[in-house]
Amino acid sequence: MKSMMVPMLILLVLVVSSIWFALQGINMHNRVSVEEAKFHALQSSYFTLAKVEREAAPTGSELNQRLVQIQNYPSELLRLKLVGVGKILTGIFLSLLAIVFLLFMMPIRLAKLMKENK
Repeated sequence: MKSMMVPMLILLVLVVSSIWFALQGINMHNRVSVEEAKFHALQSSYFTLAKVEREAAPTGSELNQRLVQIQNYPSELLRLKLVGVGKILTGIFLSLLAIVFLLFMMPIRLAKLMKENK
């Protein structure tokens, strides 16, 4: 039993980390729809104002700060999407690595059992 403790710990780490990465990626993708709704609301509140009023806003005003937020939102949404996909794919990779690890360990364990039975 002690000889199988290390491989079981490795397998446990692989499985737990794959689930953790997949859940992080899924959470990031769920945040995208919420952030997109905020982005569209911010955009509509800014662009409903007259163009003359938007251009006449002084530097550092609340209106210009909203414009900066609007300009920064697409990069944040892209980060959420791409990093989310990356984390999901990392979770899938670690799950596949756990399967390969099990397939590698099976013949070794079978050989030990056959040796014990002789």
